[in-house]
Amino acid sequence: MRHPLLVAAPLAVALLLGPSAWPSMAAPERGVPAASRVAEPGTTKVLIVTLDALGSAAVRRLGPERAPTLHRLMNEGASTLNARTARELTLTLPNHTSIVTGRRVDADHGGHGVAWNDDRRTPRTVQGAAGHAVASVFTVVDSDERDPALFTSKKKLSLFDRSWPQGVARFVLRGSNPRLVRMARADLVKHRRALTFLHLSLPDDAGHQHGFLSAAYLDAAERADRLLGKVVTTIEARPKLRKHLTLVVTADHGGKGTGHYDPANAVNFRVPFVAWGIGVSAGSDLYDLNDDYREPGSRRTRYDAKRPPVRNGDAANLATRLLGLGRVPGSEFGFGVRLNVR
Repeated sequence: MRHPLLVAAPLAVALLLGPSAWPSMAAPERGVPAASRVAEPGTTKVLIVTLDALGSAAVRRLGPERAPTLHRLMNEGASTLNARTARELTLTLPNHTSIVTGRRVDADHGGHGVAWNDDRRTPRTVQGAAGHAVASVFTVVDSDERDPALFTSKKKLSLFDRSWPQGVARFVLRGSNPRLVRMARADLVKHRRALTFLHLSLPDDAGHQHGFLSAAYLDAAERADRLLGKVVTTIEARPKLRKHLTLVVTADHGGKGTGHYDPANAVNFRVPFVAWGIGVSAGSDLYDLNDDYREPGSRRTRYDAKRPPVRNGDAANLATRLLGLGRVPGSEFGFGVRLNVR
C-alpha cells in the first residue's frame, strides 16, 4: 500500500484517510464487517478491462473470426452488447470515471463532475470536479488492504492516481498496448491483488487517426482482442487465477466516422458488457439474468428509469460485490438494483 503525502486542506486529508474520514457518508455505505461478507463463490480477484472505443457496432462487425477472444468470453460468460455509457457524454475520461465510481457525470445530481477529456491539471482530482468527497472501486478494495493496480495507456487516466493515491497501490502508464499488457500479465501472476484495472487504447487511437469503423480501426480492434486473449491465456494457465478470478470487460464509448462526440447517437452510447470466470453463468444474457434491468432496445435511456439498462458504470459495484465488499459510497449504478452475473 502506498502512503500518500500529508496535505493541509481538510478535504484532501479526508480523501487520503479513506471512507472512515468522510463525514457525509454513512457507515453502511463503507461496506460490511469482514465476518458478514458474502463473496461470489471462489472470487478473490477481479480484473476489469476497458477497450477504449470498442462499441457494440464494432464488436458485431468484427464477429467471432476477428474478435475471437471477446466472442468466446461472451459465449462462456454473462454478457450483453446493449449496455449503455453515461448518458451525458460519450468521452473517454468521463466514462472511465463513471466506471470506477459508479456515478453519472452531472455533479449537480450526485455525479462525479468529470466532464473534460484531457490531462488538464485544474481541477486536479475527481473530488475537485465534484466539489466533495468521491469514492471509487479502488478505495473500497484498498480499505480491505488488497492493493489495487491500474494499468493505462492514456495519461489522462492519471487523474485516478491523483484522486485516490492511497487506493491505487500501483499505477502504470505505458503508451504501448503490448508492453502494458505484458506488465499487467506479470503483475497478475506475481501479486495477490484483489483488483486490477487494465485500459487498452488501440481502437480509439486508430479511430481518431483513420476514422471509427474504418479498416484501420477494425484492424486495431482486432489487435486489442488478441492482447485480451493473452490476458485470458495467463488466467487459464495459473490455477490461482483460473479458480479465483472474475474478468469484467466493457468499453467507454463507440464511434463512427470522425468521432464519438454525440451522446445521443446509438453507435456512440451502445457498448458491450461481459463478465467471465468463476461464479459466472456461462452463455447467459445479462438481461435474462436480471429482471430488475430492462433491455433498452435502441433507446438512449434516462437515469430515472424504474428498470435501468446495464451501464458500463455497473462495473464498480459488480467488482466490489464479487469480492464480498460493500457498495462504492455515493454510487448509483449497480446499487438499489444490483447486476447479477450468475
